[in-house]
Amino acid sequence: MNDRFLRACRRQPVDATPVWFMRQAGRYMKEYRELRQRYSMLELCRTPELATEVTLQPVRRLPLDAAIIFSDLLLPLEPLGLPFDFVKGDGPRVERPIRAESDVDALSPFEPRERLAPVLEAIRLVKASLSGLVPLIGFVGAPFTLASYAIEGGHSNHYAHTKALMYGNPKTWHRLCALLADTAADYLVAQVEAGADAVQLFDSWVGALGPADYREFVLPHSRHIFDRLKSVGVPTIHFGTGTATLLPLLAEAGGDVIGADWRIPLDDAWALIGEDHAIQGNLDPTLLLAPTSRLLAGADDVLQRAGSRPGHIFNLGHGILPGTSVEAVETLANHVHAFSSI
Repeated sequence: MNDRFLRACRRQPVDATPVWFMRQAGRYMKEYRELRQRYSMLELCRTPELATEVTLQPVRRLPLDAAIIFSDLLLPLEPLGLPFDFVKGDGPRVERPIRAESDVDALSPFEPRERLAPVLEAIRLVKASLSGLVPLIGFVGAPFTLASYAIEGGHSNHYAHTKALMYGNPKTWHRLCALLADTAADYLVAQVEAGADAVQLFDSWVGALGPADYREFVLPHSRHIFDRLKSVGVPTIHFGTGTATLLPLLAEAGGDVIGADWRIPLDDAWALIGEDHAIQGNLDPTLLLAPTSRLLAGADDVLQRAGSRPGHIFNLGHGILPGTSVEAVETLANHVHAFSSI
């Protein structure tokens, strides 16, 4: 197996900096768009053979050092009692958002090996198809991000409903996040059992909080997940966006690797995280839409800031944007390998 990615997660020496990209399977790829003309997003996620195909598309096309299972952060919501769908032009929409304590009372724990079995089967199929080519990453949404989707009912710019519950009824907030943390931990353990070589906790929306609120309302629940994962024996990644002021707290909550977005220079982020952690990131995804010279200069800056220290995984600060060209992604991945192997 190409084990650069796993070695970097463990801060071991590598022959070249490993590369993978969030949303490396998706709308920027012609193969994916063709499937989406025939199937809905949820059909792709819930059909193991289709999820397997989408997972493998970028690995076939690009010089990547890891695959990530094609799924969606929100899949655990429906078996909890929060059905949702994807609305064209609007993104995910939860049918009955949580707005009161009684809504939390109505939620039900579930067994992910049963209710999320299609994702686990997709992991097994991908592992068989990869035949050891590269490692496979599993993932789940973090409690704050899942809670925010469940409470807001979809995307939000201000998180007013979420914070109203958090501040106004902290007991209910912590009960909800404890349920989500147990769900996430159970789901990640099941993904590792199915064959995932590493797992990532996505806290995509947690940058809406300041450090004091993060420590009070989020850190205990994220830490619970990473504590549960200590015995599974695979590297863990903790990622959020807008987290420049939260990076030390993300590291405290847990994760062998801490993801940083583009809003902070990589060396400054690593200093905040601590060199006892590996780091993932952190190119601005919009640079993939820029002229090649600007794109590669941005990549060089990230790599120079990482220096020769073991433990850097090259990635974007968030996911690949839909208008990105596959050729730009390929050029970037090849450049990172070439630059870092000199």
